[in-house]
Amino acid sequence: MASDDVLYGLAISSSVGAGLIFRRIQGEENRRLLSTAIGFILLVFLCGYDIVHLLIAVLGNFLILCVPRLNNQCHVFGFVWNFGYLVVFRTVHYFGIPAPSAITNAAQLFLTLRMTGLGFDIHDSRSLHKISESAGDNERQEKAEDEQLSVKYTSINPSLKDVGCFAFCYIGSLTGPFYKYHIYQDWLRQENPDEISLLKPFLAKAKNLPFIAVAYLVFSFFFNIKYVETDAFYDNPFWFRLFYMVPMFTIFRTRLYTAWLLSECMCITAGFGAYPREAEAKCGTGPTNLKALDQSLKNKSKERAEYDFETVHSIDLWGCELAPTTKQGLRSWNMTVQYWLATYIHRRVPPALKAYRVSITMAVSAFWHGIHPGYYLSFLTVPPILMAEEAMIAAFRDGASPWQQQMFDWTCWFFKMRGFDYMCMGFLLLKLGSTLRYWQSVYFIGHLVTLAFFIIGTVTKQMKPKERKE
Repeated sequence: MASDDVLYGLAISSSVGAGLIFRRIQGEENRRLLSTAIGFILLVFLCGYDIVHLLIAVLGNFLILCVPRLNNQCHVFGFVWNFGYLVVFRTVHYFGIPAPSAITNAAQLFLTLRMTGLGFDIHDSRSLHKISESAGDNERQEKAEDEQLSVKYTSINPSLKDVGCFAFCYIGSLTGPFYKYHIYQDWLRQENPDEISLLKPFLAKAKNLPFIAVAYLVFSFFFNIKYVETDAFYDNPFWFRLFYMVPMFTIFRTRLYTAWLLSECMCITAGFGAYPREAEAKCGTGPTNLKALDQSLKNKSKERAEYDFETVHSIDLWGCELAPTTKQGLRSWNMTVQYWLATYIHRRVPPALKAYRVSITMAVSAFWHGIHPGYYLSFLTVPPILMAEEAMIAAFRDGASPWQQQMFDWTCWFFKMRGFDYMCMGFLLLKLGSTLRYWQSVYFIGHLVTLAFFIIGTVTKQMKPKERKE
């Protein structure tokens, strides 16, 4: 195991333990300063001098919020600055500056999401206040409740100190999850954190960790991506080269599963993202039923409310592993980052570019991951797979008997996993030549099978007899 992985694992594990101590801290200001101190010390220890990159990124956001002309469009300038600095961050080695470590890269990525999302949320809060203030008395009475609850529970107006503390809060600084500022604010203001039951949700997340960690260690011992980059690898028979991507994807996803589950455990021990179940909290956005949340918080009865941690839910293991289609599998993967892409990119693409919003969202996602060609080769493979899948579903699953649908789902699941195996090699090999060399050694089987399924599904769908309309 690489030393970075050891440090990474120790840092996340210690953060899980820190939550138990943190829950005993009373007072919003005390909790804000302590969570920032833990996060900053952790980043200094792990990143060393590379933490300068994080500081520069945060200072740029400070400047945007300080200058009135920039502050009025803080969401636009924030997006340009944070993603623009990623270009600098990833190219400093061309100018004689040491390339940042892998751990610093992870911290920079999640800081980019956090700071960019903050700019959009500040802009949305201002718009919400303007709408509320412009309404007349009668009109305000009709819409008052919903607007007031939205202002009360989702509107934000952080100071520069608040922004700095939010940027370096230890929750999610290395692995995610992504969360909005108002969720962070709710956490700081928790009045009775001891009332939140942690054992059941913690065990629900932690119970799978030993099996996943063992699988990662075992497969990592026998298989290594560096072997694929050697000439000796391509002397092996076709079946071996084709098989090799299966353990590679197993290593890839179990490593991420471990990190994401530990990050959820870190949130749970700190009580972060905990909301009454009746508030109907959802991944990334927090409570969606603000009326129920307000009533729950005002309820002075001694009955202990039941809390959940859906706000910080990052990974659906069974969805990733057993969902029959690629679309369902993708939705179960790194869910809070997908929420960020949907909320701040996909839904905000200008109407003139609406036809291209999926492509724009995928391009932003690829750029956020990195500038390596392997990322883009893998991401560009996703749309054809989705198209082929939809064609096959329309041709063979729609209108079929329950038994036939079940057989189709298991077959679709098998090819879904092989598609992920195939695309994963781009994420691991990264370089254009290395990725294409491997795919060529297996005769671009992933692309050929996808094309075959698309043709078969399209032709069969057209040949199916149409239902008679009454």
